[in-house]
Amino acid sequence: MVKIGIILGLFIAVIAVFVFINKLYYPSLPIDDLSAKQAIELLKESDSKIAEIAVEANSIWYITSSENQGISIADENIIQMIGSTGWEFKGKDGAGLFFEKDEKRLIATTQMWTKNYVLVKIPSNFK
Repeated sequence: MVKIGIILGLFIAVIAVFVFINKLYYPSLPIDDLSAKQAIELLKESDSKIAEIAVEANSIWYITSSENQGISIADENIIQMIGSTGWEFKGKDGAGLFFEKDEKRLIATTQMWTKNYVLVKIPSNFK
């Protein structure tokens, strides 16, 4: 009986370590073929505060840290990145950040993924 308890305890410990290492406790991403662990590693390996994690037909997904200070830090990272390509920040409404350049309008949408990370979807024509 004691052997079964030890084996069961070891089995549970192995599963817990596997879940922790692979970040399976994070919610799923709205992007196919990308795990939470891969997205977080892309941000950590990036030299900037925001990292590209996926390219779709009409949009690019980014991830940035909210640094436990709320979404405003993430907004500033996004505004700085898009502003560096010539877009002028015009305002925020809900999850949308609005930019203008040469009488064109760009909307970057944010999504709080976890309390530490924010996902950003930007039309691919912003660069």
